[in-house]
Amino acid sequence: MYDAFLLLSFGGPEHPDDVLPFLQNVTRGRGVPPERLAEVAAHYQRFGGVSPINQQCRELVAAIRADFSVHGIDLPVYWGNRNWRPMLADTMAQMRDHGVQRAITFATSAYGSYSSCRQYLQDLAAARAAVGPRAPVVDKLRHFHDHPGFVEPLADSVVTAFGELDPAARETTRLVFTAHSIPASMNASSGPESNGLYEAQLLETARLVAARSLPGVGWDLVWQSRSGPPQVPWLEPDINEHLRVLAKDFTTQVVVSPIGFVSDHLEVIWDLDEEAAATARQLGLGFARAKTPGTDSRFVAMIRDLVQERMRTSDDGSRAGLGRLDHWDFCASHCCPAPASSARR
Repeated sequence: MYDAFLLLSFGGPEHPDDVLPFLQNVTRGRGVPPERLAEVAAHYQRFGGVSPINQQCRELVAAIRADFSVHGIDLPVYWGNRNWRPMLADTMAQMRDHGVQRAITFATSAYGSYSSCRQYLQDLAAARAAVGPRAPVVDKLRHFHDHPGFVEPLADSVVTAFGELDPAARETTRLVFTAHSIPASMNASSGPESNGLYEAQLLETARLVAARSLPGVGWDLVWQSRSGPPQVPWLEPDINEHLRVLAKDFTTQVVVSPIGFVSDHLEVIWDLDEEAAATARQLGLGFARAKTPGTDSRFVAMIRDLVQERMRTSDDGSRAGLGRLDHWDFCASHCCPAPASSARR
């Protein structure tokens, strides 16, 4: 059914000269003010103009290849990015030249929305068009927000982070989950759930991780990394504003878990380890940040499980998942529509 596997990710700069072109790729057509781009570019330059995400993808590719080999999955593993080298179209041209006809792809986003799912499907279609008639067909694997291989590493990381704080202050500890904010209209259009599919899936992940890590500790889902024009409503509250509210409400320490991300890339490092940690210090809050799954063996095994699930010769309808929301293999053509500004790109 498939003759190759493709890791599909966001991409990031690996040299100071890459930063601005990369950010222009990310924000093209979204009306992001130039001053905001300059601000975000300065964050990258603080780290030498290098985002960790590409190296993290290389490590994940190596882990997937090793896991596939051990478990008898005979698929070559490729890697392409949405916004920076290796660009998806270049990878797909390489796949074509290697004779790949139909591939299965894992996108490094667990959730459904335009930017976290539909846009990847559009990227695949655009890359196929750029490569031409012999471009391989590529099918995207399903959402995995409640898969044990995603939830369990997150839960263990929360426990580890809590171990950095004062266990005697458990009653005044708050568990704060974060994800990338998106426009409120994008969330509302992402599904029939009352919270929108994106927020509903994140709430389910948060509930599952909280129950397996710090049962009895109160938790919240908040947002980070807003990048759009100020006049457009985005999901709130922001992590820094939420910390200020908690500090006034007798909270003494927080564990922050970035469940919206699969690796500790620059948005996690800057928005949480730099900005949110600084806010917590100003407020006198104890602060510990839980890690993302990265190349945890359970996360890598989850990717294999999703591939094997799709490659079954007969579908019995079963899907690995700890939550209550539905699972499906292929997204409907009308789901998670592009915002008006994105549709004009």
